[in-house]
Amino acid sequence: MNIGGILLALQGAASQGILWGIFVLGVYITYKILDIADLTVDGSFALGGCVCATLVVTHGVNPFIALLISTAAGVLAGAVTGFLHTVFEIPAILAGILTQISLWSINLRIMGKSNIPLLKTGTIFSGLVNATGMKTSLASGLIGLVIAGAVIFLLYWFFGTEIGSALRATGNNEDMIRALGVNTKMTKMIALMMANGLVGLSGALVCQSQKYADIGMGTGAIVIGLAAIVIGDVLMGKVRNFAGRLISAVVGSIVYFLIRAIVLQLGMDANDMKLLSAIIVALALCVPVAMEKYRLKHSYSEGGEEDA
Repeated sequence: MNIGGILLALQGAASQGILWGIFVLGVYITYKILDIADLTVDGSFALGGCVCATLVVTHGVNPFIALLISTAAGVLAGAVTGFLHTVFEIPAILAGILTQISLWSINLRIMGKSNIPLLKTGTIFSGLVNATGMKTSLASGLIGLVIAGAVIFLLYWFFGTEIGSALRATGNNEDMIRALGVNTKMTKMIALMMANGLVGLSGALVCQSQKYADIGMGTGAIVIGLAAIVIGDVLMGKVRNFAGRLISAVVGSIVYFLIRAIVLQLGMDANDMKLLSAIIVALALCVPVAMEKYRLKHSYSEGGEEDA
C-alpha cells in the first residue's frame, strides 16, 4: 500500500471538501434555515463553473472577476426559482426542478460545447502555486479556507441583522412571522438568491481547481450537500450556536470527501460514488429516527411495567 499516495489523495480530498463546503453552506440556507428542498443547486453549481470557464478561457477575464460574475449568475438562477415559487406559487421543489432543467440548456449555450479545459489558463490557485511553489491541492485548500471563512463570517453577520432574523423566523414558523407583518415572499426570494449565489461561487472555485468545466459537474450535487450537512450535524450535533452550525456544514463537506477518497483508495468503483452518497444520507437520516423510536418504545415499556 502506497502511504504517500494515500496521504496525497486525502490532501486533495480535503481541499475539494473545503471548496464544496461553500456549496454546502448554500444548501444549508435553503434546507436547514428556510426548510425548502431547493433542487436548483444542481444547475446553478454547473452554471457557476460554466460561466467561469467561458469568461476565463474564451474572453480572457481575470479569474477573480470571473468568480464574482459566476456568483451573480447563481444569484440570478436563485431569483428565477424564487420568482416561480413566490409570485406564481409553484411548489418550491417543482420550481427548483424547472430552473435546474432549464439551466442544462443554458449552460450548453454559454459554453458552446459540453466541456471547457483550463489547462493552459491561469487561475486564482495557479498564482499562489507559482509564487510559493506549493502543490496545487494545498493552494486550493488554503485559498478555499480563506474564502469559506469569509463566507461564514458574512453569513453569521447577516443572519444577526433584522432581515436575517426574519429569514430564519420564516423557516421556523412562516405563519407567525407573516402575522407580524414580515413579507415572507421577500425573505424566501432573498434566501434562494443568496443560497444559489454561494453555489455558483463554489462551482466557479471547483472549476478553477480541477482545471475544467463540464455540463454534468452539478449532477447529483444536492445529494453531496445533504450528506455533508447530515455528517456535520452528527459530528458537531452538540454545538448550538449559529456560527458553529455554519462551520459544521463545511466540516461535514470535508469529512464526506475524505470518506470518499478513502473508499476509492480501498478499490471501490468511482461509478458507485453516487450510490454511496445516497446510502450515507439515507443511513444518517434513518438511524436517528429509528433510535428515537426504540428509545420511546423502551421507555414506554418500562413505564408500563412500573405502573403495573
